[in-house]
Amino acid sequence: MKLPLKPLLLVLGGVASLYAVALVLAGDVALGQLLMRLASPTGLLTIALCLLNFVLRGLRWRLWMAHYQRSLGVLEGLRLYLAGYTFTPTPGNIGEAARGMLLAHQPLSPAQSLSIFGAERLADLLCLLLLCLPGVGWLLLQAPASLVAWWPVAALIVGLVTLLFSVLWRRFKQGLVQRFSWLQAAWQCLTTRPLIWFGLTLVAWAAQGVALWLICVDSGLAIPVLLASGFYAIAMVGGALAMLPAGLGGMEALLTGLLISQGAATGVALGITLLVRLLTLWLAVAIGAVALLYSAAIKKDISFQ
Repeated sequence: MKLPLKPLLLVLGGVASLYAVALVLAGDVALGQLLMRLASPTGLLTIALCLLNFVLRGLRWRLWMAHYQRSLGVLEGLRLYLAGYTFTPTPGNIGEAARGMLLAHQPLSPAQSLSIFGAERLADLLCLLLLCLPGVGWLLLQAPASLVAWWPVAALIVGLVTLLFSVLWRRFKQGLVQRFSWLQAAWQCLTTRPLIWFGLTLVAWAAQGVALWLICVDSGLAIPVLLASGFYAIAMVGGALAMLPAGLGGMEALLTGLLISQGAATGVALGITLLVRLLTLWLAVAIGAVALLYSAAIKKDISFQ
């Protein structure tokens, strides 16, 4: 299968250009000062936490590659995984689904690569939803008193909907899996050493939540670490639901609004959000581009044919 590389690169270039324009228009944010903060001990620790996220998720990908008899060394697997980050700013992160198909030797089939991509997204969603809980709890406690009285009713409705969904899911699961066979393959990936991939995923996303907390503290915003992690997870899930490239726009709006609700000035909240995105998204894209070029031009274990 020939990869749609040119369309993916065009999307990537367009998204990066729009993001750069948005940064320039962010008049209240001194970008130079933001970047200078990365050289501080707190900034270096924040970068280390983001790199930890990339490494842990790379180890998870390597685990699932072994499920398809593609055994990779630790450094080799991490390099090939990081190369896929080049295509993260595509709608729904779908560009990352090409990771397994880029291998020059024994590439995955499109179905196999898509199944790993599906397993990655499901694992990420599960752990992000767990990390959302402190943030959701805080939002519920901040709800107007008139809404608090409706919590028992809301809980009953959620319970009934969950029960109905579980019944319908059991009834239609077989037909759904048969229609979308990649779901079954993704589920098989998730059944491979579930405790290992769950631990890797949870720690990976928690690390980026802690990175946000460090940036908040360094910016003078006092916020509990669990709440900061919860806000980050809420913003990531909300951005993903928008199905925009890497959640751009939606994630930034949500995180900025949540930080403002904690008493941050608009400029401070926006600066924190932009710094977080530079570290958690664009740093990954930059590292991915270097890994992709190195793997294709020097190691020659990635092919675009």
